[in-house]
Amino acid sequence: MAENLSDQELVRRQKMQDLIDKGIKPFGHAYKRTHHSAELKNLYGNNTKEELEEMQINASVAGRIMSKRRMGKIGFMHLQDKEGQIQIVVNKATVGEDVYEIFKASDIGDIIGIEGQVVKTDSGELSVRANTYTHLSKALRPLPEKFHGLTDKEERFRRRYVDLIMNEDARRIAFTRPKIIRAIQRYFDNKGLVEVETPVLNPILGGANARPFVTHHNTLDIDLYLRIATELSLKRLIVGGMEGVYEIGRLFRNEGMDTMHNPEFTTIEFYVAYSDMAGMMDMAEGLFEYVATEVLGTTDITYQGKQISLKGPFKRVTMCDAIKEKCGEDFKKVTSDEEAIAIAEKHGIELAAHERTYGHVIEKFFDKYVEETLIQPTFVYSYPIEISPLAFKNEEDQRFTDRFELFIDGHEYGNAFTELNDPIDQKERFLNQLAEKDKGNEEATEMDQDYVEALEYGMPPTGGMGIGIDRFVMLLTDADTIREVLLFPTMKPIKSGDNNDVKRVVVPATKEEVAVDFSDVEIEPLFEDAVDFETFSKSDFRVVKVKECEAVPKSKKLLRFVLDDGTGTDRIILSGIHAYYEPEELVGKTCVAITNLPPRKMMGIDSCGMLISAVHHEGEEESLHLLMVDPHIPAGAKLY
Repeated sequence: MAENLSDQELVRRQKMQDLIDKGIKPFGHAYKRTHHSAELKNLYGNNTKEELEEMQINASVAGRIMSKRRMGKIGFMHLQDKEGQIQIVVNKATVGEDVYEIFKASDIGDIIGIEGQVVKTDSGELSVRANTYTHLSKALRPLPEKFHGLTDKEERFRRRYVDLIMNEDARRIAFTRPKIIRAIQRYFDNKGLVEVETPVLNPILGGANARPFVTHHNTLDIDLYLRIATELSLKRLIVGGMEGVYEIGRLFRNEGMDTMHNPEFTTIEFYVAYSDMAGMMDMAEGLFEYVATEVLGTTDITYQGKQISLKGPFKRVTMCDAIKEKCGEDFKKVTSDEEAIAIAEKHGIELAAHERTYGHVIEKFFDKYVEETLIQPTFVYSYPIEISPLAFKNEEDQRFTDRFELFIDGHEYGNAFTELNDPIDQKERFLNQLAEKDKGNEEATEMDQDYVEALEYGMPPTGGMGIGIDRFVMLLTDADTIREVLLFPTMKPIKSGDNNDVKRVVVPATKEEVAVDFSDVEIEPLFEDAVDFETFSKSDFRVVKVKECEAVPKSKKLLRFVLDDGTGTDRIILSGIHAYYEPEELVGKTCVAITNLPPRKMMGIDSCGMLISAVHHEGEEESLHLLMVDPHIPAGAKLY
């Protein structure tokens, strides 16, 4: 199939052919360089022009051309490598006419090597004055425009290679992440723990409450789960006598995506024999303090405009006390499921069938009233037993467990237990999880008989904890979404158009009309009450463009839209349509909204208007279609 190339792409391909005609390979071989850009600046940035001329320092650098200008027989360009940019000076008198012509024909994005003398220009910019110019790789596609770059977030994440070229902050995060992981490894190595690897494919679902991905092993003819946690394998190693282990590994959960969640993500889980929940608190405090100091040089950070201290000790509070502090309900005095359910109903909290228990009600209250208020690092402990199937029962009140979670800026960063090492109790917990699965809890764990047998050989008292590394990286790099800290986040595939283009406009082909069967459709009856025209005319229906869309944390229904309504100020509207659409597929769509409704708080967020959807029933199923209109209609256009 013929390629639909732009004029720029056609010109670049001709330049590629011109290189071939001159005997130059457009996609060359290895190049030996002596310095990176930052190294040259560190070594010689403080020297004067005269000192550098006297020192006669030669260097070989390589990188991508990011800017280029000519002044007669002298040319200037900036080469970008992994550490930054360095200016190159190309003098026709030095490199010769043939090479200067190659420089003149080069494009932004081409990759070249330069050998020459380190100098400073008259303007004082550290540079390399080229003696030898080596073409290394031809860029056949133009980079995004310099000042706007790649600003569409969906495109940035989809074309991460372009994002890394154009976006200094993306490079900063990409290079900071491995520094954070190395610091985590050093911390645990210094504590005497051993780094291990455990299976990604598991025959049994366990270690966490989450929906899994399922695959099939052809040779064994069995279905396997991609792991949702590393916990049970690591605790088997504690049984085996390794005493202190940790694993940094990829986990996979077949659940929703939002600013804090991606279907595949990285965690560290660590387990220490002869420790407990309190020991894990101390270890977590030490970890956050150590890593922040190693990577950033400080424990005082700014995250999304908030000042946060990662210096221990962190605040410690029980889940029930935290709830009582925020809404006045004291669940320690509640004695039955029925009493807890009545309190939930009083507060308008909806409960699924498997959530109509004392422990699940407490969790619901915590989610509603407490979690998002915890800005500074806080350990919340004493979790109900119903939601903690692998944790040790609290000796003072066996309705609770010796479990805590670490919260920072309203989000969970870690989960820890005094590990349950009683095999009889553990088997009973597994059976209770199976009962919850029968009631519709898709995230309940399965029975792991082999793990129970491992405990029957005896596991020492143990503390264990899991920490989300992606969230930790977000915190230390001030990233507002998990997709910023994953080089290749999960994205919805492009269904149509040329998905090899960055922001190329594609005109969709005209499709034949497909007959739709409406025979089983039911619609709501039309309103009998008439509305006078004057009242109706006060409703301001406007065309809006979806700039951003994301799932609202802790809500299974709500999507948060950032909309262009033509005013120049972003409009935020929340809509309960997540069951019908994933947020990525709505970015860039053109929709209709009522814009003059009073703001309404939803999950603590002001929703300023209402997006228009069409709803009907087919049999027992409700169907919903967000009203989308011709993208040629501009934002702000009024509907009559």
